Amino acid sequence: MPTDADPSTAVKVLHLAFLSTFWGMQIWVTFISSSVMGSNLPQHTFGFIQSCLFPYYFHIGSACAFINLTIFAMCHPSELLNEEETMQITVFFVCVSVAALNAQWFGQVTSDIMAEMHLIEQSYGLGEDVGLFLNKSLVQLHELDSAYKELAHKLKVYHGFSSLCNLCCMACNGLSLYYMAAHLSKL
Repeated sequence: MPTDADPSTAVKVLHLAFLSTFWGMQIWVTFISSSVMGSNLPQHTFGFIQSCLFPYYFHIGSACAFINLTIFAMCHPSELLNEEETMQITVFFVCVSVAALNAQWFGQVTSDIMAEMHLIEQSYGLGEDVGLFLNKSLVQLHELDSAYKELAHKLKVYHGFSSLCNLCCMACNGLSLYYMAAHLSKL
């Protein structure tokens, strides 16, 4: 028989730890480290570091989202869910799904396309400029090399979907943090 008993403090700490870990990673990777590295490293170095770090970021985020969904579902039996809890479990499910999609597909394809583009850029002696914005040489490369132009288009599409997945997970985690804060009895 399902009960609506309060979970133990240890379970609450685990839930908060996994939610805050994912949230903290998202803020750091999305807004701080990417901007700092992109502004201070050569483009290929920045891309290489991202291609090494992002699989960990995406998979750890997926794991945190899955654990949060599992903990919440175990503490809130489906027979006893109210409307607010149903919304929260849906938010966790969306976060898990989108994070997994990003980890298993969009993130990896984006890194693979970027690696191919780097090889073409290196063959033209490009890619060592520092900064987040394309230089004129890379813009000209779009016109010179049709394979590069096609890869650049694919990169925009996959990177765009990967970014949307990341933003969706951030929104889900923001809603989850709001839900948790709204249910704190004391601070």
